[in-house]
Amino acid sequence: MNAALLLLVLACPARAAEDKALTRELQALTTAFHGTAGVYARDLRSGRWAAVNADEEFPTASMIKVPILVGVFDKIDKGELSYNEKLVYRSTRAYNDGDVLAAFKDSATITTSKLVWLMESVSDNTAALWSQELAGGGPAINAWLAGHGFNHTRVNARTPDREEQHKKFGWGQTTPREMAELLVMIFEGKAVSPAASEEMFRVLSRTFLDQESLSQLPPTAHAASKQGAVEHSRSEVLLVSSPKGDYVLSVITKDQSDVSWKHDNEGYELLRKVSAAAWKHWGGNPRTAAPGSEKYWKQD
Repeated sequence: MNAALLLLVLACPARAAEDKALTRELQALTTAFHGTAGVYARDLRSGRWAAVNADEEFPTASMIKVPILVGVFDKIDKGELSYNEKLVYRSTRAYNDGDVLAAFKDSATITTSKLVWLMESVSDNTAALWSQELAGGGPAINAWLAGHGFNHTRVNARTPDREEQHKKFGWGQTTPREMAELLVMIFEGKAVSPAASEEMFRVLSRTFLDQESLSQLPPTAHAASKQGAVEHSRSEVLLVSSPKGDYVLSVITKDQSDVSWKHDNEGYELLRKVSAAAWKHWGGNPRTAAPGSEKYWKQD
């Protein structure tokens, strides 16, 4: 898909009908938030949308791992990398002590497929930085994004000439609308290639991190998602297949006052409330009781 076509796709929701009831609910939730919040939601069947600060730039935190995934599959599709290729891990790659990959022994091997699974499913940062390198680094990923009409979504970390953006936004930056529409592009088979999009969507459907937005969906609902969190920001993007149809939702915060890492962090609470609102409007029957899994995740 060329840049002009994608720009048309990104603009189309604005010409569809606004879901004013959902917009009012989102405005109430975000106005009460201690910080800045952006939300973009779109019902893929009807095109109806709701948005708050949808085109403002926010930190991606670990949501940048979606563009990194696209960059890896772009290399695979070009024949420059194999999905089943055995890669040799070196302990010098270890980024966080808590990363699964950082616990690997030096000289252990891992396939590209398992590497991207760790990056997306448990948000392993060591795996993500290695994947970014395999994708050709920030410049290659950013070139793909720019070439496909994403004007705000960029990798900043370990990327030449983006030091100032890195100081401001961290690893990456995006808007709620662009991050949501990138996930839609993957869902519709238009990112890299239909086969690449299908596998990327499968990878994004296997997350371990289901405590926030996903906790508000029935366990029978299917969703592909990616979460992000740094001290002053919480974020999540998800594409949900529900009894009523498919919808996409992106929620991102910045400058939030609550920097705790507890389950009831205000940013996490906002993610849950917005997800519940979207499900109520576009998903299916409202849940009549709190999600059962809350019992376990509240044990801070």
